[in-house]
Amino acid sequence: MELKTANKKQIDWMITLVPFALILGVALLLFLFPEQSNGIISQVRFFFGDTLGSYYLLMGLGVLVISLFLSFSKYGDIVLGGKNEKPKYSFFTWGSMMFTCGLAADILFYSFSEWVMYASNPHLAEMGGSITEWAGVFPLFHWSFIPWAFYLVLAVAFGFMMHCRKRDRERFSEACLPVIGEKHAHGLAGRIIDLFALFALLAGTATTFSVATPLMAEIIVTLFGIHLSRTAVTIIILLITCGVYTYAVLHGFRGISFLAKLCIYLFFGLQIIVLLVGGQGRFIIENGIQSLGKMVQEFIGLSTFADPGRTSNFPQDWTIYYWAYWMVWCIAAPFFIGNISRGRTIRQTILGGYVFGVGSTISSFIILGNHSLGMQVGGKADFIAMYEQSGDLYELIINIIKSMPGSTFILVLTMLCMIFFYATSFDSIAYTAARYSYKKLGENEKPHTLVTLLWCLLLIVLPIALVFSESSMNNIQSVSIISAFPIGIIMILMIWGFLKDAKKYRTESEEPKKP
Repeated sequence: MELKTANKKQIDWMITLVPFALILGVALLLFLFPEQSNGIISQVRFFFGDTLGSYYLLMGLGVLVISLFLSFSKYGDIVLGGKNEKPKYSFFTWGSMMFTCGLAADILFYSFSEWVMYASNPHLAEMGGSITEWAGVFPLFHWSFIPWAFYLVLAVAFGFMMHCRKRDRERFSEACLPVIGEKHAHGLAGRIIDLFALFALLAGTATTFSVATPLMAEIIVTLFGIHLSRTAVTIIILLITCGVYTYAVLHGFRGISFLAKLCIYLFFGLQIIVLLVGGQGRFIIENGIQSLGKMVQEFIGLSTFADPGRTSNFPQDWTIYYWAYWMVWCIAAPFFIGNISRGRTIRQTILGGYVFGVGSTISSFIILGNHSLGMQVGGKADFIAMYEQSGDLYELIINIIKSMPGSTFILVLTMLCMIFFYATSFDSIAYTAARYSYKKLGENEKPHTLVTLLWCLLLIVLPIALVFSESSMNNIQSVSIISAFPIGIIMILMIWGFLKDAKKYRTESEEPKKP
């Protein structure tokens, strides 16, 4: 069905322009006063991440429990759409779009390098055992069940709101309506909720772009010997990537689904090559199985560890950051997942999301991470010493890839995979944000092209500012932690509202119709 362009009169200029002005203001401060701005960000991050850190831990564990409850209760039978409606997309196409909208190119950055950062952390010594025993566990924990629980619980809430209740305002405030009431949801309280949501969306995309894009720059410099600074090359890549995802989003779901499937083929192709030709196949499989088992066995302890004595600050530096990171990514990804899940039941959406999303994520960390960990344990390379000496993760990843046969081809494949990951993630985000700009948007309507272009450009402003100001990894992470705090409160309202409305919907469906 051909979508028609929505009426310009339905554009909510306050929701569109206020985040634009705020992000330009933050970006300008980072450009003009980089040192002072980064210092303020660090202080605010300490308050939210350290003083109020337990809030994020409880949010993560609570949302996981809710996802299991929804999957195995009667709520799981609710179809996101008409009672006999069938899914529009095959499981593979749906899973590809879901996975690539939920994860960006930073999955490759962290898959290659995250174990090294844990290996040098004093918390591993506190836990006892060898590097092999724990360094492979934490990446799986931080990227698997709780992250996808955030996405999937909100995805079914949004899907229910759009496809069952047929609400034409695709916003966080609308999802809170069953709790705060229509007057507040469509009034000042709703505006505040939506402004927090959009600012968090921009903060989350800035974190992702700023963390992984310099790796793409390092690969280009390595392959072509370009004599430019990493910062300059990174900004050029950001602009090129912006062009790719802008082209895709302007071509609608057809362009998004094509890029998503292409990205998945490249993603798994890279993993298969590393597994087969890297020389660490046996270690990858055995330590991967061991790490996965250890993670499941210790899951509750890992989820609740708060380090009250601050002996290592491990949860403050990592677990709390990650839960905040997934929370700010929950602004766009669940809307998109809910949109493409029409025709699936709540149970199928959540469990299918765990199978495809968690399975694909775990395979990446097991294969790409355990290759270099195997070389470290086997004495073939000392990646920990390289990192401790230089502190440069991007250079470290290049050295890890260079340790494999056919490293030039693997560098090119990694680069292409990262480009398509960014394109598929950010075209879905731009699409969702553009729809967010409308007061009402019918099921068969699409945002105006200029509104979509505005969001495509806006998503790139803050990342460029963070890269230009040479913010540290800690400060880039801080952007997510700060933004996630109010989003957690809004998420509680949304989930509460969804459960309340879904209970009412089930009661209505079970009541016999009057003749």
